[in-house]
Amino acid sequence: MDPTVSVNGDQDPMVASNLQAGPGRFYFLRNISGFWLLGLCNNFAYVVMLSAAHDILKQQETHNTTSPTPTTWLHQQDGRNSSNSSRYDCNPVSTAAVLLADILPTLIIKVTAPFFIHKCPYGFRVLLCVAAAAVSFLVVSFSSAVWMSLLGVIFASISAGLGELSFLSLTVFFNRSVVGGWGSGTGGAGVAGALLYSAFTQAGLSPRVTLLVMLVVPAFMAISYFFLLEFPHLSRSGEETRPLLREDPDEAEGKKREERGHTGELNCREKINILKGLLKFVIPLAVVYFAEYFINQGLLELLFFPGFYLSHAEQYRWYQTTYQFGVFFSRSSLFCVKIRKVWILSALQCVNAGLLFAAVYYQFLPSAAIVFAIIAYEGLLGGAAYVNTFHFISKETGKREREFAMASASMGDSFGIALSGLAAIPLHNYFCSL
Repeated sequence: MDPTVSVNGDQDPMVASNLQAGPGRFYFLRNISGFWLLGLCNNFAYVVMLSAAHDILKQQETHNTTSPTPTTWLHQQDGRNSSNSSRYDCNPVSTAAVLLADILPTLIIKVTAPFFIHKCPYGFRVLLCVAAAAVSFLVVSFSSAVWMSLLGVIFASISAGLGELSFLSLTVFFNRSVVGGWGSGTGGAGVAGALLYSAFTQAGLSPRVTLLVMLVVPAFMAISYFFLLEFPHLSRSGEETRPLLREDPDEAEGKKREERGHTGELNCREKINILKGLLKFVIPLAVVYFAEYFINQGLLELLFFPGFYLSHAEQYRWYQTTYQFGVFFSRSSLFCVKIRKVWILSALQCVNAGLLFAAVYYQFLPSAAIVFAIIAYEGLLGGAAYVNTFHFISKETGKREREFAMASASMGDSFGIALSGLAAIPLHNYFCSL
């Protein structure tokens, strides 16, 4: 067993000395690295699908009009679409449609799975995530219709949703510091996914080839889980043993404590009570994510500057990449600073959404450079809200409730994202009708 880890997720009294030298420090850093890579691989497909949203929809529009070429698939011409008379350069379908396909399956999983997923071994869940992510890249790559592209995005959503609630639950069996590693890794997924997609397509690769190259990422998820993590109370094969599911490894003592109500599986009433207690964390997180995804999938595709050196599709990709850089830096900040009052971040994010909504409507911003600065700030707020929410849930939740709480709270950001997608579609239609 890793000497730096206790089963309840708290730091062992000997952690300080173990981290100075010897195998304790090695296993500690190994687990931090493992959760960082799991966060990176888990969110990668999700991020890539959002970065590719504009290209996915443009590709299908091209299929429906003329025979596509690599150039028409990859780039849009600066200026208004020839297919509409709007003052905005609009796709017929909002990128929020891709967002909804990317988030609704995740939301369904996060709302329902915490009530039964504990009966499914973690290793099997990981294999499902790997398979779903790989299928998503393949389906979108070879898509010939909008519905087929959205089906591929749905597979990416299933992988990300199942992975997020599973890995957040898994953190409770390790030292609490792995939450910071996970958060930083998910931020890294944003940077890596958006940056690599933007860079590869900018270099001349078609979106199809770019997505096929990214099939290596699901393989790294499997490697990270099965070969890098050092599990407490797990066999070397990665299969769970009974101590992982109990607070006390002594079964007889565990039964006695269960009778006293201190251990054993949570019943439905207890889970509902935990959900009520989580609202103080979940609501601010949902508000932050509603505001930022309202910006990302509802407003950014309409913030097009014809005189800028990037085309419309390129501007959209690099908007997403800039946002992900902000998210990465703030999700990695837990090792330096912690913010308990997440509602402040929610309020600031709503101000951002209001400002950019006005910018779209009145078109008063003079340059895309200003938009890039606002988007970077937006990413900082969103990433800080995410990682601090789960840090304080892990810190303030009882040992017995922690695994369920970490899995359930992950629905907060998905609720906000789903609501933003529903709001962004009529917004897109309204602006494009002007």
